[in-house]
Amino acid sequence: MIKVLLADDHAIVRAGLRRLVEESGDIAVIAEAADGREAISLAQEREPDVAVIDLTMPGLDGIEVISQLKLYCPKLPVLVLTMQEEEQFVVRSLKAGAQGYITKQSAPEQLVKAIRKVYAGGGYLSETAAEALALHAARGTAGRSLLASLSNREIEVLRRLACGRTNREIAAAFGISIKTVDSYRLRLLKKLNLRNNAELTRFAIQHRLIQP
Repeated sequence: MIKVLLADDHAIVRAGLRRLVEESGDIAVIAEAADGREAISLAQEREPDVAVIDLTMPGLDGIEVISQLKLYCPKLPVLVLTMQEEEQFVVRSLKAGAQGYITKQSAPEQLVKAIRKVYAGGGYLSETAAEALALHAARGTAGRSLLASLSNREIEVLRRLACGRTNREIAAAFGISIKTVDSYRLRLLKKLNLRNNAELTRFAIQHRLIQP
């Protein structure tokens, strides 16, 4: 039996995932986490065979969660299961140590297949993730440099600003203060040499962080 840790901040999503993977007959969910810090703690306490991690959870940065899991549980395979399809998230996750990356738009049977694959020591990328990785490899270094300078949380804030979310809405989504969100916004403008939210939106579209 493959013992799995599920980390996702939505209880309904976790319940659905648990039911899905346990129907396979050879996978058991032994722990559930609602945020990154809880995932790291449970991974050390329960010693699962595979950790299935969402990138967008309150508190700790999703990429940092992967990095810390690889630090504290170096033999634990990490499979990312997320809504994020953009190449930057795929690349950052794999660099942080994830063995697999699939999106929540993938067919349900792909999750079971991916868990089995990373448990066996292999890697697994959904078709969308593989395409994003190929696109990243095809881009020139200059085209990637600005995005590479941003943290995962900065990219998340950028995406939400570009989608028209208010500072208050972003603060609530991440469990941070409105002042902190504004600090992120100002940092983004400075790093990207942009002047306002309209230019942030244009940058996000150009770099495929959001759909036009």
